[in-house]
Order: sequence, then C-alpha cells, then structure tokens
Amino acid sequence: MVRIFLVDDNATVRSHLRAMLEQRPEWVVVGEASNGRDAVKAFHEHKPDVTVMDFMMPEMDGLEAARKLRQQEPEAPILMVTVDPSQQLETEAKKAGIKGVCPKAHVWSLLAAIEALLRGRTYFPLGWSAA
Repeated sequence: MVRIFLVDDNATVRSHLRAMLEQRPEWVVVGEASNGRDAVKAFHEHKPDVTVMDFMMPEMDGLEAARKLRQQEPEAPILMVTVDPSQQLETEAKKAGIKGVCPKAHVWSLLAAIEALLRGRTYFPLGWSAA
C-alpha cells in the first residue's frame, strides 16, 4: 500500500483529494492536517510514502512546513499543490526540498505527479526554473 498524507486548510479540498486518490486500490490516505504546524507534528505518526501539501495555509505555510519536515526526514517526498503556481514558488519549492508542484487547476495531473515521486523522480510540469 502507498501511504499518503494530505495537508490542506480546506476540508472540502482534502475530502475531494482523498476520494480521488483512494480510487487507486493500492493507495490509502493515512492522515490529514489543516495547516503546516499540525503537519509537522503528525508527520512521523503517519509515516507517509508521499505528502501532498497545500502552499497557502494558516499558522505555517507549505514551504516552511516542508523545510521542517525535510530536516526530520531528508528523503521525504513532498508534492506541493497550489492555486497560484509561479516561477518564484517553483524555485522556492525546490530550495525547500519539495519534489514536485501541481497546480490545483490541473488536479487531474495529481496522480501522475504522485507516481513520479514514488519512482524517485520530480514533477515540475511548468518548468520555469532550472534549479
């Protein structure tokens, strides 16, 4: 089973993502958090294979949470989802150790993004930065 941890401040978004991801019989959402601070606290409890994390959240945004998670678990595959992708965000995400960025407008590509991370690859479909 592939263990996925969802982090998004919008409960409806988390619910839709869970439903979409769990259509794959070998994928299971093992936990959810509504902000970066709670994600950092709960990460080790859930032991995910992949973390899908929103960028804009209260208390601690996705970039800061990713930095903290990577300090604890340097190889943790983190996929950032965002409403507003940009070259700057992609560059900062790479610096934070995030392995991929998926625009929420392209949520249909989320499955391919997760599959890429599970194979040890990155997923930056917009390709703005060379970092």
